[in-house]
Amino acid sequence: MSYPQLLTPEEKLADAKKLLSLPGIVVICGSTRFMTEMNEADLRETKAGKIVVKPGCDMKSPHELWSDPVEAEALKVRLDDLHRAKIRLADGVLVVGDYIGDSTRAEIAYARSLGKPVRFTHPEVDPDA
Repeated sequence: MSYPQLLTPEEKLADAKKLLSLPGIVVICGSTRFMTEMNEADLRETKAGKIVVKPGCDMKSPHELWSDPVEAEALKVRLDDLHRAKIRLADGVLVVGDYIGDSTRAEIAYARSLGKPVRFTHPEVDPDA
């Protein structure tokens, strides 16, 4: 007797996206020093018909929400978790900027471990190139 193969969560998500006729989803990654470039990439990807998700907080810029160092560190952990969730949701990753720091390098490795295609605005900074 054969049993039906159970779908993985990733396969269920892909099926749901198809059933909902969702356009492709791209997550923008990179150092928040490139927020202006991220916004430009968002415009271009949106114009191309994609749903775009990107970092929502620039913790390098002063703000009352992360003015306390202890709270800022806890927020950074939560934001990193949130960004990994965005990577899981997305169909692909666009890395913005001509510099790759440790956080972005980890995001690229995470995306690739999930089989997500990764594109670069500056391909020469691809750590696997």
